[in-house]
Amino acid sequence: MLVQDQITAKLVDALEPDYLDVENESHKHSVPPNSETHFKVVVSSEKFTGKRAVQRHQLVYGLLQDEMAEGVHALALHTYTPEEWADTVNAPDSPNCMGGSKENN
Repeated sequence: MLVQDQITAKLVDALEPDYLDVENESHKHSVPPNSETHFKVVVSSEKFTGKRAVQRHQLVYGLLQDEMAEGVHALALHTYTPEEWADTVNAPDSPNCMGGSKENN
């Protein structure tokens, strides 16, 4: 199973999201082709209601601790309640990698 699919399944099971997008952004970084090391996660869930951003991120990192221990290097997390997501046009774009061989991209 692809790491992206594992991440998606865990987040769906635990967060019951209203909206979820898990994007593999590894191709934007200095990693071998077909890597699964860098992901952008945009998620809207009622489970975030009453939680500060850091608590939301801790919740997601806790759910994905196995993936983080097994090779996922970075998660760009954009976590919203359904009300916040309804007021959001788009999640922010991820910046281009500035390290390694993609220094000037």
